[in-house]
Amino acid sequence: MVGIFSLVTGWPGPSGFGSSSTAEQVTQGIDGTNLTAIITGGASGIGLETSRVLALRGVHVIIGVRNVKAANEAKKTILTEIETARVDVLELDLCSIRSIRAFADNFIALNLHLNILINNAGIMFCPFQLSQDGIEVQFATNHIGHFLLTELLLDKMKNTVKTTGIQGRIVNLSSIAHTHCYKNGIRFDHISAKDGYNDKRAYGQSKLANILHANELSRRLQEEGVNVTVNSVHPGLIMTPLFRHSAVLMRGGDDLLRGPPPTAEGSHREILCRLQ
Repeated sequence: MVGIFSLVTGWPGPSGFGSSSTAEQVTQGIDGTNLTAIITGGASGIGLETSRVLALRGVHVIIGVRNVKAANEAKKTILTEIETARVDVLELDLCSIRSIRAFADNFIALNLHLNILINNAGIMFCPFQLSQDGIEVQFATNHIGHFLLTELLLDKMKNTVKTTGIQGRIVNLSSIAHTHCYKNGIRFDHISAKDGYNDKRAYGQSKLANILHANELSRRLQEEGVNVTVNSVHPGLIMTPLFRHSAVLMRGGDDLLRGPPPTAEGSHREILCRLQ
């Protein structure tokens, strides 16, 4: 009950911050001029706010996104506010293994450090469909895509830690919805089966996979003695285009937060943004 009370009221926790704290407040005084961060889905919603605030703190931000046109518009918005911002856009479709590998190759070719990886993009409550690689689309986008991306970039982050001495950080955007999974947890033997598919529970299992991934990767890196932290984050309830497939939740959340619902364009395969 205390956790729910704090979430609703914004009452600060031990860190001094609460659910009502802004990204600017949390990062106040941080100098990120020597850091490079990749943010998936960093062109709209909370992903955009993450990109903006990290750029404000001097971080070189790489936005990985499917809709490059929208990302370039987001980049212009950031540069209008922050003239010194360093923001680049690379195409990334987390529903496509080929696209993920191309993104990793393109990033590595830039010869930049990698200090921060924020696995932020996600889709939620989608009608059943398969990704380009034949995987249920929520599991493909929310978990498999980020799992592969992290693996492909892990050596780059490890080398950055060795070269700079700066701790690396990986953040998986999960959700409290991981508790609303299928009865027996992740349906490993039926990930892409249409029979028994439930859009809410499919989302929940993808979020559970995010947490398991973060926990296991963190354990392995600690055993290796690598100075990289891995955490999964429950972002809270914030009305972004992620809710496009749940009109009831959008209306209910709108009443709760007393703000207008976001507009949304594109299909439910679009990589939507969250650092909520």
